[in-house]
Parts: sequence; C-alpha cells; structure tokens
Amino acid sequence: MSGNGASGTNESSSEAADRNEQLTSWFVRSGWSKGELARQVNRRARQMGAHHISTDTSRVRRWLDGEQPREPVPRILSELFSERFGAVVAIEQLGLRTAHQTPSVSGVDLPWAGPQTVELLSEFSRSDLMLARRGFLGTSLALSAGPALIEPMQRWLVPVPAADPGSRTEGGSAGGHRPPRLSEPELDLLEATTVMFRQWDAQCGGGLRRKAVVGQLHEVTDLLQENHPAPIMKRLFKVAAELAELAGWMSYDIGLHPTAQKYFVLALHAAKEGGDKPLGSYILSGMSRQMIHLGRPEDALELIHLAQYGSRDCAGPRTQAMLYAMEARAYANMGQPSRCKRAVRMAEDTFSDVAFGGEPEPDWIRFFSEAELNGENSHSYRDLAYVAGRSPTYASLAEPVMARAVELFAKDDEHQRSYALNLVGMATVHLLRREPEQAAVLVDQALDVARKVRSERVNTRLRKTVDQAAREYGDVAEVVRLTDVLAARLPEAAEAV
Repeated sequence: MSGNGASGTNESSSEAADRNEQLTSWFVRSGWSKGELARQVNRRARQMGAHHISTDTSRVRRWLDGEQPREPVPRILSELFSERFGAVVAIEQLGLRTAHQTPSVSGVDLPWAGPQTVELLSEFSRSDLMLARRGFLGTSLALSAGPALIEPMQRWLVPVPAADPGSRTEGGSAGGHRPPRLSEPELDLLEATTVMFRQWDAQCGGGLRRKAVVGQLHEVTDLLQENHPAPIMKRLFKVAAELAELAGWMSYDIGLHPTAQKYFVLALHAAKEGGDKPLGSYILSGMSRQMIHLGRPEDALELIHLAQYGSRDCAGPRTQAMLYAMEARAYANMGQPSRCKRAVRMAEDTFSDVAFGGEPEPDWIRFFSEAELNGENSHSYRDLAYVAGRSPTYASLAEPVMARAVELFAKDDEHQRSYALNLVGMATVHLLRREPEQAAVLVDQALDVARKVRSERVNTRLRKTVDQAAREYGDVAEVVRLTDVLAARLPEAAEAV
C-alpha cells in the first residue's frame, strides 16, 4: 500500500499542523530511529489484525511534523511508548487526537447492575468478534489508570440496591421472557469447557484460541438474557466472569492492553453478580499484574489490597498466597524492600497451608503451584535489584528462588508459557550478576519453548533481554550469536485470534 494510504491521515502533508513537539519529545527520549518506530507500528498493527497499516520513515517524519494519523495508529503509538517508558503514555500526551468513543467501549466506570453487565458483555464481545481482525476494537479503547481506574473498582464491594421485582421474571433472569433452554448437565459442560480453554491458554499462549473464548463468552451472554432460576443465573454469571477474565488475560498476553483491561472490568462485574468474591479477587490480581507491566505499581498495590480486603474471609490459602505474592511484586517495583520481603514471607507461609487441604479449590487458582510461587517471589527480588540500581544483594536473593522455579516448570508440560517466562527471568538475573554467558544459555532454552506458544508477552521479554545483553555485553561471543539467531528463531508476533 502506498504511503498516503498507510495510516490514513486526517489531513495531507501540505495541510499538516505545526510540528508536534510532544510526540517529538517522546520520540527523541525513546532512542528509536524513525525506521525502528515504523517497524514496531507495523508489527503491532499486524498483531491486531490491522493489515491495512503500512508505515515507513517518511510517514513517521510527517507525524513528527504535525500530521494527525487516524486510528488505530494513535493507540498503537500510545501502547508502544507506554511499554518503552514503563508508564502509561496517553494519546493526548503524544499531541495526538483520539477518535470518538461510545460509552459501551470506553471507560471502566460502569453501572454495577446485572442487566447492564450482561448488555455490555454482549456488545463488547460481539464487537470484538466482528472487528478484532481489522484491529479497530482494541485500538479504539484507552487505558485507565490512577483514580480513574481505582475508584470505580472500589465499588466492587459496595452492596447494590435489589432489582425492581417487576424487571425480572419469576425464574430470576435479567428480563428475558423465553422459557429456559439450559439444563444442569449443559451448564456442567459449559463450566468444563471453560476449564479446557484455560488449559489451552497455559499450554499454548493467548494468541491461539482467544477468539474461541470470546465467542463462547458471547454465547453465555445470550443465555444470561433468558429466563433461568436464580441458582442457574448465578452459575452462568460465574462462567461469564471466568470467560471474560480469560479473554482479558489472553488479550494481555498478546499485547492488547486496553481490550484486556475492559474484559477484566466486565469480568469483575460478572463475578459480583455471581456472588463469587474469591473469583473477583483473582480478577483484580490480573488487573494488578497488568498495571505492574505498564509501570503503575501504585495502582497495582491498590488493586491487590482491594482484592485482599474483599476475599480475606472466603478465599482459600492458595488464592491468599497468590495475592501476597502479587503484593510483593508491587512493593518491589515501588522500591520498598522491607514491605516486599514481608509480603514474600506471607506468601510462603500461607502457601504452606495448601498441603492441609480443606474445601475443594476452583480451577482458576490451580495454576498457582510451588513453581509459580517461586517464580513470583524471585521476580520480586529481581525487580528490587533493578529498582535499587542493579543491586547484587537482591540479585543473589533472586537466583536460588528463580532456579527452583525453572526446575519445577521444566517438569510441567501444561504451563509452557510460565516456563519460558521464568527462563527469561533467570537470564535477567544472570545479567544482573554480570554473567552474560549463562544468560545466553537460558535465552536459547527460552527461545525453544517460545516456539511452542503464541505469546507476545514472552516474545517481547525475549527481545528486551537480548537487547539488554547486546547493549551491556556486545563484545561477548555468546551474546553476538544470540543477536544473530533471534530473528530466525523467535516466532512472529501472533495475530489476535
């Protein structure tokens, strides 16, 4: 496609506004060349299914000169700069204009009521199915952060007024009038299918079956609009919450951050309708992890504390241990070592109670194994090392814990993505300890695992780790070899399917 059609501008180059100083400032600080930024925009666009985007250096130059690109380019640029600087960089901060957004696909401050939750879930999943392949859904959203995110989520625990009896049928549906067509065995099968989708994600990454999960979610929202007894409605809302959370997680895994956040928020609303506080705390932990990834540890901590407060009397030890581990990650990224260490100890102590059994645990928390516990805690120490100026003390704390995580994940065929992520994590620990040769060996192993999964998160971490190694140890033979084989062995960014 020609340059003029590549990004579809609102004005021609001759009509461009004054030079965009805001975008120029971010661009200069990024250290990217115009060609490198163009390649990243194209890669992200292909990942989102926006195959009509074909950016080049002249197009980037025109953006810097003031030309306003059409969607989805502003959203792509916002995501790229956010990831580069480890903090949310809004479209407006780049001196770019946002497209008009309808309430159904913008913002996270939504009404906490069952019928509206069903309606929004239905509309959003339908739009995702119809438009994701062209890349217009995820890039038409804006990430929320700070009070704009935290304050609406705090209403998760606020009781809502009882629905008007006249708005519901005797069976307890959200206003449907058709007779029920869902039997309990069919509902059992729906729940089992959700478990299967979760296993696929752990084995293959978020890029392989995301649209199948979204499609299943849309079908469940259709069922929620029918007439069912109250117990069936609660179970259906829980299935919808789990599917929406999984759709959010898979979207996060392939780099669709605004889409992921929207699904997480809708999942939390559905969990509230299902009366499942532990599931709600799990969804909040996923939102927290995303905020850590985006350089917002303060927001992550607020979300985790909200999750802990809401589930302290009803969540099992495995869930509580997971929340403590995520709390440690947030404190680490905030540079608070004493609180981080305390949360790590709490995670370990609480996880030790898992062995004593008790109530059956939901499938969604089954992933948090001894391997995952060690992986999270070692990443907390690793993050502390970076925040503390590459502290060798914290790197030494991270190494044995990360090694244990890698050892355990190597025996786990079901969680290949986690295995790859922890191999990369171990490589970064070796870089902190000035051991580039050992880091190169681990990256090699991670590349082999990455070929088996479709996870842009894994691919991005591999690229960043190799880039770091090349900057710091570019004269080491093993590192030189890694930079040569990276492009050949690393899978292309997976399309959002």
